[in-house]
Amino acid sequence: MPELTRRTALTATAALAAATVAAPRASAEEHHHDSPDAFDEVYKGRRIQGRPAGGHHGGHHGGYRVTVDGVELHLMRNADGTWISVVSHYDPVPTPRAAARAAVDELQGARLLPFPTN
Repeated sequence: MPELTRRTALTATAALAAATVAAPRASAEEHHHDSPDAFDEVYKGRRIQGRPAGGHHGGHHGGYRVTVDGVELHLMRNADGTWISVVSHYDPVPTPRAAARAAVDELQGARLLPFPTN
């Protein structure tokens, strides 16, 4: 059996670290194009709804439409599969439902105003 050298140990450690870092990225890329499930609920007294947006696959919406009390919440899907909204732009979340809830939290009772997308 060959003797374990410092070089062999460092090489094995580097390979393991590279595989560990690459695995979550590959998993996120595999699920990047999956469309989240539709939802319709009342969260903190606000009606939030979300559903796949038929003809608008891709682009900023990621093929998904969310409303808060009937007003569209502008969503964007990041390259890593997380979602952000115009209301909570600097706090990525894993799903459109989480983005809608984060927007309600951030609004603190204020009304969501329509966001011009032109």
